[in-house]
Amino acid sequence: MQALACGARPAIRHPPRGCRAMRLVQFRRVPDAEPRLGLEEEEGSDVVDLSACEPGLPRTMRAFLEMGDTGLAAARRAQESGRHRVPRAEVTLLAPVTGPDKVICVGLNYKDHCREQGVKIPQEPVIFSKFPSAIAGPFDDIAHPAESGEVDWEVELAFVIGKKGKRIAEAAALDHVAGFTVANDVSARDWQMKRNGRQWLLGKTFDTFCPLGPALVTKDAVADFDNLGLRCSVNGEVVQSGNTSQLVFKVPQLVAWVSRFVTLLPGDVFLTGTPPGVGVFRKPPMFLKRGDVVQCDIEELGTIRNKVV
Repeated sequence: MQALACGARPAIRHPPRGCRAMRLVQFRRVPDAEPRLGLEEEEGSDVVDLSACEPGLPRTMRAFLEMGDTGLAAARRAQESGRHRVPRAEVTLLAPVTGPDKVICVGLNYKDHCREQGVKIPQEPVIFSKFPSAIAGPFDDIAHPAESGEVDWEVELAFVIGKKGKRIAEAAALDHVAGFTVANDVSARDWQMKRNGRQWLLGKTFDTFCPLGPALVTKDAVADFDNLGLRCSVNGEVVQSGNTSQLVFKVPQLVAWVSRFVTLLPGDVFLTGTPPGVGVFRKPPMFLKRGDVVQCDIEELGTIRNKVV
């Protein structure tokens, strides 16, 4: 097959061949050690220790993204050097982004998710947020809060801002996106839908209610983010299966819309919404309990797996 230039959009469902995939990660080699930056060439592979290859790089993804193209060029040099490989067994992956300025979420953003709950497809993006303290790693536990009896799952495509901007034109929006990752928008439905004036924030932002990972996949390594299959399973049973083609508002629209109101900063995380199959709208409703294992998968991006404790 003919090689493709970086950023090309082939008809096949694979990353562009002209681009060596960059899967940027944050990790620890020793428990409680300071986070380090790394990258993996494919999911589950050994990790290139960027902090060892390029000691001048910052140790957090947010600071790394603030470097823009300079940081990405350093990561590419490290990837091509073949040095400082860390065996996967010695690595604990963290969320690819921690401590962002903002975690921006979009509700009712899948057509079929709107239909399952009998609501109209929105005319404008429905925006809410989680606190950054809700972020958890791709294989961390989800803490089931004693305050809720209705904890639910939501597999979501997430993207991360790589370039500061305000009032960004939709045509330029992707210039501000660093890449994509997998998210689980864990939700306490009783707090979201029945309590606290039915404001969504508290029900969405308990600690550990935003698992992310396993890597930040740079946008040039994703063949078509508007056509990615995504799936969630609980204890091995598939409960959600959808495709990002069903998104009501696509990534460029979301960047342009939100940046009308707030300045977007490198490291800001967007959760783009969930397909149908959440627990609260099942008949009868189904909620997570301690001991359950939730797995979220998105094509080309990877898998996160979290136990409820």
